[in-house]
Amino acid sequence: MTNNAFAATVLTLYPEMFPGPIGLSLAGSALKSGLWSLKTLDIRDYATDKHRSVDDSPSGGGAGMVLRPDVVGLSIQAVLAKASSLPFLVMTPRGKPLTQSRVKALAAGSGVNILCGRFEGFDERLFEHYPLEPVSVGDYVLSGGEPAALVLLDAIVRLLPGVMGKSASAEDESFEGYLLEYPHYTRPREWEGRMIPEILHSGDHAKIAAWRQQKAEEHTRLWRPDLWEHYLASKIRKSPSGTQ
Repeated sequence: MTNNAFAATVLTLYPEMFPGPIGLSLAGSALKSGLWSLKTLDIRDYATDKHRSVDDSPSGGGAGMVLRPDVVGLSIQAVLAKASSLPFLVMTPRGKPLTQSRVKALAAGSGVNILCGRFEGFDERLFEHYPLEPVSVGDYVLSGGEPAALVLLDAIVRLLPGVMGKSASAEDESFEGYLLEYPHYTRPREWEGRMIPEILHSGDHAKIAAWRQQKAEEHTRLWRPDLWEHYLASKIRKSPSGTQ
C-alpha cells in the first residue's frame, strides 16, 4: 500500500460483512493493489461486561434497543486516537442525503471513518459529544448501517486515482452537473427490430456530443425534475448576465 492511499475504517457489529461486494471487480482489484485500504473495528470488542452487551432498552419506554454511548464511545475514541483528522460519518436515516458532490469531496481526501448502526439507532449523546456527520443513502429503512456503508465506499473508491479505466468515465456519468447520463448502445447494430441511433455511427463527434447532451437533458427533465431544477439554476449562475 502506498503512503498516500485512501484509508477507510468501518466501525460495525458485523465486521465479516466487509469488504463484501467492494472486494470484487475494480474496487477489489484496487484494494488488493494498495490503491486504498479498509480496516474494520468490531464495536462489541469495547463492551465491558461478560456478555459483551452493546445495547439496552430505550429510556422512557418503547420498542427495540438502543446502542449504548459508553460502548460505542470507546470504539469511536479508539479510531479518533489514530485518525482524528478524517471525516467521521454515521450511516443513519436522519442524516443528510448523500450526493455525488459529497462523494467527490470525500474521494479527494485521505480517508474516511464510518460508523454503522443497528437496532433503533444510537444514544443521542454520541452525536452531541463527538464530531460525527450523519449521512443517509435514501429515504428507506435498512436493517443496519453496513449496506449503506458499502454503498458509500463503492461510490468513493471508484473515483480514486487509478481505479477506473478511463479518467473521463466518471465525468460523463449521472449526477455530474445535475444531469442523468445519456443513453448507451453497443453491438449488435440491430436487436429485436430496434436500431442504434444512426447519429452514433456518423463519426461526427460534435453532433454526437450535442445529441448526448440533448438526451441527458430530456431524461433528466422527464425522470428527475428535482435535478432538472438544479441544472437550470446552475446554468443561470454560470451565464455572464445571471439570466438565461
